[in-house]
Amino acid sequence: MTQYSAQISQLEKNVSLAVFGKRQLIRRCFVALFAAEHILLEDVPGVGKTLLAQAVARSIAGQFNRIQFTPDLLPADITGSSIYDPASNSFQFSKGALFANIVLADEINRTTPRTQSAMLEAMDERQVSADGTTYPLPSPFMVIATENPVEFEGTYPLPESQLDRFLLRISVGYPDRQSELHILKTHQVARPIDSLQPVLSVEQILEIQKAVSSVHVADSINQYILDIVEATRSHDELLVGVSTRGAIALSRAVQALALIEDRDFVIPDDVKTLAVPVLAHRIVPKSVVPHQQRKIEETLIARILDSTPVPVGD
Repeated sequence: MTQYSAQISQLEKNVSLAVFGKRQLIRRCFVALFAAEHILLEDVPGVGKTLLAQAVARSIAGQFNRIQFTPDLLPADITGSSIYDPASNSFQFSKGALFANIVLADEINRTTPRTQSAMLEAMDERQVSADGTTYPLPSPFMVIATENPVEFEGTYPLPESQLDRFLLRISVGYPDRQSELHILKTHQVARPIDSLQPVLSVEQILEIQKAVSSVHVADSINQYILDIVEATRSHDELLVGVSTRGAIALSRAVQALALIEDRDFVIPDDVKTLAVPVLAHRIVPKSVVPHQQRKIEETLIARILDSTPVPVGD
């Protein structure tokens, strides 16, 4: 896999020019990108969720669109609609904002379930439906969604079916003091994101996505993943455990992480690293304390991970 390490390193270095002190966050975003999946960034405003999405998009020579989700946003606003063309005396389809390689779905939980259902089709099927016709979306296609977990007024909680379409849910978090000092100094002169240039082409991203599928996953790793998943289904504190789609998602994610780590095989540590961000948003606890649901979900997955025997060799 060494033929991709230089490209991945170059991409990581470029994104880091705008997103300081967040190497793990950037790499997890790459996991979703290379696995050809989507990512949900959940945190308070002002910590760099939008900046990360813009940095990843600008580092790839593809099309980037940003959608600011609001309660009055209609499905046609993002999917597109047919517009009458007098010159041809016919209706022509005008593409919406979803027709891009990287789509930033900003504050996705502020729009209505009707518009969220249009997002669900795009994320799952890589297509949109308008006026009885389906239109394929560009490839690669990735949704980077953001939401504020501590503000509930005027929001619509994402349904479990849509949450299940995000490969990872991660928190950006505050930067460490040294990184934040660097941010202050650089932004006093200019915004680093404004000068960011593409370093990889769309074709190179597609090639890396294809390479992820060739990363070897041993039977012992597959059994390890299923042990974790099955433990969620019988846990006393869980109402709903991880589905088969969740198991597939974790398998795909660890393949992408192995490739990023310059390996052509998955190790148990890959599963340990990604189990919480991949699985926590796919479970439903029996008891939920307001503003603490995420913490409860992540704690439960972490406990299951600690109690599940780790495979030794293959």
